[in-house]
Amino acid sequence: MAQRPLILVADDSEDIRNLFEVMLKPKYDLKFAANSDETLAQVDTDPIPDLILLDIEMPSLNGYEIIARLKANPSLAQIPVIFVTARADPKDQARGLMAGAVDYITKPISAPITLLRVRTQLALQDQRRALEEQVQARTEELHETRLDLIRRLARAMEIREGGLTNRVLRVSEYVALLAQALGLNNRTVEILSQAAPLYDIGKLGVSGYILKKSDALTASEWEAVRRHPEIGAGIIGEHKDPMLAQARVMALTHHERWDGAGYPGKLKGDAIPVPGRIMAVADAFEAMTTTQRHHEPVSTQEAVKRIAEEAGKQFDPRVVAAFLKVAKDFDAAHAKYKDELAGIHNLDFSAAPKKR
Repeated sequence: MAQRPLILVADDSEDIRNLFEVMLKPKYDLKFAANSDETLAQVDTDPIPDLILLDIEMPSLNGYEIIARLKANPSLAQIPVIFVTARADPKDQARGLMAGAVDYITKPISAPITLLRVRTQLALQDQRRALEEQVQARTEELHETRLDLIRRLARAMEIREGGLTNRVLRVSEYVALLAQALGLNNRTVEILSQAAPLYDIGKLGVSGYILKKSDALTASEWEAVRRHPEIGAGIIGEHKDPMLAQARVMALTHHERWDGAGYPGKLKGDAIPVPGRIMAVADAFEAMTTTQRHHEPVSTQEAVKRIAEEAGKQFDPRVVAAFLKVAKDFDAAHAKYKDELAGIHNLDFSAAPKKR
């Protein structure tokens, strides 16, 4: 059975409240308020009403003041309000509509007109909700599509460097673990984790010959490699979107060093954005513990030791302290996403690790 719409009747007259009860109760569920305090309390108490019938002449705050407070609250602003009043002057009606009311019922109350206007506004409210749900679903679909493209672009870059790996999955989880250990809020953790796959995208601007070269790089080749943070920032571009904005920060600053000896900007200490500091540790752990062209991987325990030794030099000491708290989780993620399983794991890593 479909749930009946809930209407809040706010009027200081008991007779008017009783009249609305008789009129509306056969088709709708009702809540009542006799003054402004009760009105504001009832409208913000579950279940939230689908429609408010609001008397203008109320004790304490009047109807105009009440609707102003509702419109100032994002969670309540969309509830339609029909003003109920003895004021029949068109100027009063215009004032009510300008205040945000969707309709105006004058006293003495006509049952047929009231029922018609209530039914019309509830139908419009249903249509608005249905549209919002469609927009929300489409927005989520587009968001997921964009994330999937980002992940696959990052994986394509890995293949260009020499083969299919699970680096995208590992680094995203490392970033999420560090962000959580630093006490960042859940939304920020999610954004940084989703942005992480693009941190090395600037290597698309580096010659494939250099990326795959097994011999030591020449000075000019190293110079080309060192340009990849700026190339990555240029590829991503500047955006208002939080995820892409943080991806750009990570791409540009993940090779900066706490002591100022990094690149490309030689930023030092707190001048390095937090996402860059986080990614620096995550990238270092990834580089140490996976096979590289110029060295064999070290154990996760050895990587933890080396990162700890670089606190205050290469890495932010606070990020290293957070890393040490979750080092066992890094080890678990490293084991979970081994490169030999790269063809098995899918790319669905949008959910950050659970809070512990």
